[in-house]
Amino acid sequence: MRAKNNPAILVIDMVKDYFDPRRNLKITPYAKAIVNPIKDLATTFRKNGWPVVFATDAFREDDFIFSARMEPESIEGTEGAEVIDELERQPGDLWFPKPRFSAFFQTGLAEYLREREVRICAVTGIATPVCVLTTALDAICYDFRSVIVSDCSAAASDKIHKDALNLYGRTALYPLLKVSSASELLSDLGVD
Repeated sequence: MRAKNNPAILVIDMVKDYFDPRRNLKITPYAKAIVNPIKDLATTFRKNGWPVVFATDAFREDDFIFSARMEPESIEGTEGAEVIDELERQPGDLWFPKPRFSAFFQTGLAEYLREREVRICAVTGIATPVCVLTTALDAICYDFRSVIVSDCSAAASDKIHKDALNLYGRTALYPLLKVSSASELLSDLGVD
C-alpha cells in the first residue's frame, strides 16, 4: 500500500504578506481559517514519514504579472514571502519559493517528489482557483495523482472556493484528480 499511495502534502502560498492585516486582503480571513487544519494534516504527514512541502509565491518586484491588476506582493527575499510562523515549519520540511502560480513551475519539485517515490500530492493552501488548482493540475502533468484538500484550502470567498471545488471535483481526470476533505484523504491513505 505504501508504494502505491506514498503521499506528500503541498502547502501553497501561506505567506506573511497574505496574512498582514494592513494589506486588507479579501482572502485573509479565509486563509486564517485553514491554518489549524493544515497544521494538523502536516503533523499527521510528518508522523507517517511523508514529505511536507511548502511552496510559496516569490515574485520579482518588476514581475510581468504585476503589469495587470495584481499589486506587488510576496516579493522574493522579503519577509512577506516567508511561510507564516503559525504553520510551524520543521527542519525536515522543504520550502520551494516559486516564481509563478504552480508549485511545479521552475522549482525542482517534481524531481524532489520522485526521489521520495511520492505518488499522490495532497494540495492545500491558497487560493483554490489559482495556485492550488494550477499546482493540482500540474501534478497530473508530472504523473502524480492529485487531491485538492477541500477543508485545507481557501479562496477570497466561500462561493469562489466551492465553485472551484465543484468544477474540478468530478472531471474526466477522476480519480487522478480528486477533491477530498482531510479526513477522507487520511482514510484513503489508511490513517485512522
